[in-house]
Amino acid sequence: MYSSMSHPNPNISQKMPVIRQLDETAINQIAAGEVVERPASAIKELVENAIDAGASRIDVEYADGGKSLIRVTDNGCGISAEDLPLAMARHATSKIDGKDLLNIQSFGFRGEALPSLGAVGKLTLTSRCGQASGAVLKVAGGKLSQVVPAAMQPGTQVTLRDLFYAIPARLKFLRSDRAEAQAISDIVRRLAMAEPSISFSLKDTGANRMVLQVQAEQGDLFDALRGRLGQLMGREFVENAIAVDAEREGLRLTGFAGLPTFSRGAAVAQFLFVNGRPVRDKLLLGALRGAYSDFLSRDRHPVVALFVECDPTRVDVNVHPAKSEVRFREPAVVRGLIVSGLKHALAEAGHRASTTVSDAALGAFTVNTQPRLYQMDIASRDKQSYSEVAETRMFETAPSARVEEVPQLDAQHQPLGAARAQLHENYILSQTDHGLVIVDAHAAHERLVYEKLKSQMAENGVSAQALLIPEVINLSEGDAVLLLSQSETLHQLGLTIEPFGRGAVAVQTVPAILGQIDVVKLVLDIVDELSDAGSSESLQERLDAILSRVACHGSIRTGRRMQADEMNALLREMEATPHSGQCNHGRPTYVSLAMADIEKLFGRT
Repeated sequence: MYSSMSHPNPNISQKMPVIRQLDETAINQIAAGEVVERPASAIKELVENAIDAGASRIDVEYADGGKSLIRVTDNGCGISAEDLPLAMARHATSKIDGKDLLNIQSFGFRGEALPSLGAVGKLTLTSRCGQASGAVLKVAGGKLSQVVPAAMQPGTQVTLRDLFYAIPARLKFLRSDRAEAQAISDIVRRLAMAEPSISFSLKDTGANRMVLQVQAEQGDLFDALRGRLGQLMGREFVENAIAVDAEREGLRLTGFAGLPTFSRGAAVAQFLFVNGRPVRDKLLLGALRGAYSDFLSRDRHPVVALFVECDPTRVDVNVHPAKSEVRFREPAVVRGLIVSGLKHALAEAGHRASTTVSDAALGAFTVNTQPRLYQMDIASRDKQSYSEVAETRMFETAPSARVEEVPQLDAQHQPLGAARAQLHENYILSQTDHGLVIVDAHAAHERLVYEKLKSQMAENGVSAQALLIPEVINLSEGDAVLLLSQSETLHQLGLTIEPFGRGAVAVQTVPAILGQIDVVKLVLDIVDELSDAGSSESLQERLDAILSRVACHGSIRTGRRMQADEMNALLREMEATPHSGQCNHGRPTYVSLAMADIEKLFGRT
């Protein structure tokens, strides 16, 4: 039998081990491994120090992905010449006095960033307080130079060269210059989002390229944040996001949340902050998924910039040296605030869908670039009149659109207008005062049925209708057990299922709102949903997911012809129903085209 005792560790002396006090350089290098994982984390620490110093402008420079140069300059309060050596000592800080570590009201507080950077790189710290003279201190591999006078504007400049030169093995774990530069850009953008009243710039000096430059925003909380997010996340996000402002038990949630139809295929645009600090917290991300679970399929992700504000004593930011993780004293309250606050804000948006849907639709149109065909050309070429050619072509194929003979044009002033035609037995063409709307009738009705089912469920359960003859469905034994384990929940949804022998179930009732449906397909869809959901989702989330599947079976089918009053009734119901701008899977239910854009397609402007 192999024993590790038979192979002594060559790094450990076989003599009695002696406990030693590590020197300051070794201690700082060990701490640097936690605080400074890569160039981006070094910049994060320095920029947070600048914010704590009350700076109104922060300039960041780097070269070679931050490996050869990092420089952060601010116009904050500065550090006096006498305090420069103390600033390089571990756990020396002006942020806290150490009496209450659960009441942190600044970004930095651990006093580890500067000594850690000085231990692994060549650091130059230059600073000036107000009208006093400037001073500079240099540190290389943990060894401090003498403080000497230096010309400097009020504020602080930290220059770090040759990161990890003192521990070159760490360089092997860094990624490419491009990847490290991207990480730097990401962290500076997050910090700039958190502080819209501060001007930021980010420059790649190696490439002589300005990566980011944003000026301080004016106005109230939402105006300033909207302006900053427009610069950092793009104008499209601001145009397709709704303001969020909710409070619950002393906690506040603010920010902007993208409409469900303005979603991404990956969770790359979710920016979350706690008391202004950028964080990557599993609790917050889980709450975000829960809030959007009603509107997005599992492969789509919302775009948000959200800020949770609370008393500092209700959140522990001292979980990890990088301070990117937090721990809430009341996690259930925080989750409830995010879920309810976002759902309420999305409901306030009504039937609104993102403008990117319309932009994509306009982009799909192509302009006919063939030479113009004049009547005289047709007559001379084919000896046939233009009207005869047009009439022949019009009836070469069966029409795919049915025009309403008596349109209700008095409704065109409504947001979704008056129905004028049905295209391909599914799409409703509607005329508004300012353009036209194309509605996906199946997707829209699916959302309407879903919202009705949720409303019934919240009041007293979904109304059920009994089947004249129970529907017997054969399943695998595992699926039958899974389905029957949720029989009580399904009964509340209007679906009564009983065991019917080995691997089979009998369906006694179905939700009345669905009308005539394919019961077998409905049950199989519910089995799929229960299998997909697993046990990670809450009961309410599982109920909503099942209701969403059920709603699909009660919606208007593609291929069914609708009368004018049916189409207009659907439009009016969409206008009155929250979230009707997207179906249950996050796809848009309608496209709105402005008259000005339509005229551009035909060169009429």
